[in-house]
Amino acid sequence: MEAHLTEWLNLGIRWIHMITGIAWIGASFYFVWLENNLNRSNPREGLAGDLWAIHGGGIYHLEKYKLAPPKMPDNLHWFKWEAYFTWLSGVALMLVVYYLNPSLYLVKPGVDLAPEMAIVIGFGSMIAGYVAYHFLCDSALGKRPALLGAVLFVLLIAAAYGFTQIFSGRAAYIHVGAIIGTIMVGNVFFTIMPAQRALVKAIEDNTTPDPALPAKGLLRSRHNNYFTLPVLFIMISNHFPSTYGSEYNWLILAGIAILAVLVRHYFNTRHDSNKFAWTLPAAAVGMLCLAFVTGPKPIESNKAAKAEPQYQSLPATAVGGKTAAQLKAEEAAKPAATEAPAQAQAQAGGADFEKVHSVIQERCTVCHSAKPTSPLFSAAPAGVMLDTPQQIQQLAPKIQAQAVASQIMPLGNITQMTPEERQLIGQWIAQGARTQ
Repeated sequence: MEAHLTEWLNLGIRWIHMITGIAWIGASFYFVWLENNLNRSNPREGLAGDLWAIHGGGIYHLEKYKLAPPKMPDNLHWFKWEAYFTWLSGVALMLVVYYLNPSLYLVKPGVDLAPEMAIVIGFGSMIAGYVAYHFLCDSALGKRPALLGAVLFVLLIAAAYGFTQIFSGRAAYIHVGAIIGTIMVGNVFFTIMPAQRALVKAIEDNTTPDPALPAKGLLRSRHNNYFTLPVLFIMISNHFPSTYGSEYNWLILAGIAILAVLVRHYFNTRHDSNKFAWTLPAAAVGMLCLAFVTGPKPIESNKAAKAEPQYQSLPATAVGGKTAAQLKAEEAAKPAATEAPAQAQAQAGGADFEKVHSVIQERCTVCHSAKPTSPLFSAAPAGVMLDTPQQIQQLAPKIQAQAVASQIMPLGNITQMTPEERQLIGQWIAQGARTQ
């Protein structure tokens, strides 16, 4: 029942996160487009420009004031809650998915890092990321947008590399996205909203508004606009193990982020000219190149020498109710010639299905079954079930991608799948994934 409730809590929060995120990012895209497409030729006195548009069967006339109208309207719409609820729901989602089971989803297998410390690092990085960004924007570097962007990019990719050393690939990507999301909501809360409040108050007090504050708010809004596409990729990245599961996952993230920023820059500047139209085909070629370099390696290159089983701080109920220390002690106490049945079969040489089936039943169907025995899941994750030979054969490409190539499964390697067993499965798939 606990696993079922957790799954629905995950679903509910994720849905809220998606809805509010769409509202926030949609507003960001629209207002940047509006700003870029204002007609600024001979505007009416006091206006910066205007725009006529048609949508949904109606014609709209939008006007932007240089600072503010002589008198404030009775109803003024503010855009802030979309940002706040997107961040709050995102943090709640991280809590449910990563921080409730840090040994399973957060900490990288084989890394000796206490789950509590991993959580502190993860949450602390979001705060530190915003503080560093805010300091850089207010420094002399803030007056040089291109250089500022380059420095921020290097710092974020450095954070990505650091995360991949201690976090799982999925968690590393998500925490980079959390840093960016915190910067974005920090811009709204600490810069954009105060600038807007100061503008409204100046009008109400019949004083001259300070033009520097709205300009600063507009700049931070543009920063948020460029952050959106990398963040959107990170939000969907957990569906694509060839990215976060790669040995070079931090470089892949860097490449996709660059391509995303280039595409966003084209859409932000196309009103002026099409001189950045080259970014669209360049991004397409870049994605093809990334798809090529992240392709699965030949089975022969995946051969791994026998390695010591990687233990970490597993949940007490993860493997037969035994802790990581108990598992390690039991492994050390075994005679050298004694091995787990599945591992012994993996070393036997052939890649016949009987041996593969034994490995999958021992290492995978704890979770991926019609009736999972793991207390962490009430139903098979993503609906993937490996109970029958037909199911295993049908899902062979997915098994190859996640258990052999990227080795992100089993999650946290809680069932201690060995390199030899992964190699056995890879050989079986390479030979045609036959069940007879």
